[in-house]
Amino acid sequence: MKILAFDTCLDKMYVTLSEDEEILSSKIVTNKDNKYHSAFLISTIKEVLKENNIEPKDLGAIATNIGPGSFTGIRACTTVARTMAQQLNIPAVGISSLKILEQHAGENPAVALDARKNCAYFIINGEIKGAVQIEEVEQMLKAKQYNLLTDDKLQIRLGGTSYQKDNYPLGETLAKLAYRKLKSEECKWQELKPLYIQPPPMG
Repeated sequence: MKILAFDTCLDKMYVTLSEDEEILSSKIVTNKDNKYHSAFLISTIKEVLKENNIEPKDLGAIATNIGPGSFTGIRACTTVARTMAQQLNIPAVGISSLKILEQHAGENPAVALDARKNCAYFIINGEIKGAVQIEEVEQMLKAKQYNLLTDDKLQIRLGGTSYQKDNYPLGETLAKLAYRKLKSEECKWQELKPLYIQPPPMG
């Protein structure tokens, strides 16, 4: 099964094409000329498909990061994923950015991402805790020796490793997690929804 996976929720955009768990192509796009990277999503998808001589009709599933992360990025990738899956009549798989990053945190993983308002989007012991006060995150991390993966801002407060300081293959991880989910669940595009842990900002 050919899976097109993309992510515009985090600080870079990832577009990956895979055949089951084999990665065929993977691209990373950063913000360019004051344009947010999600503005390049459609053109990058077309580029990846063309380079691999793949037509949209050849795809077996669409996968995307559903958040948490940038509200603009979450809206962009979930909308494109639902639209493509509907038009092609194929499954659409949503994977949380916390689950994606957790795969790169090592043994006893924990992931904390800045949620503003003195909160962090947090996953620990495989459980997404939601938007948690930083003080609560610090207390939970003291329970045992966790390998914390976080972002540049929270690394200053919480320690651990910032995913933004390295080039983790997050698009490839998304594709592999999506394939595993497709094997165990029925993933309907109608059920694909953004993971808004906090409400979008007003205005």
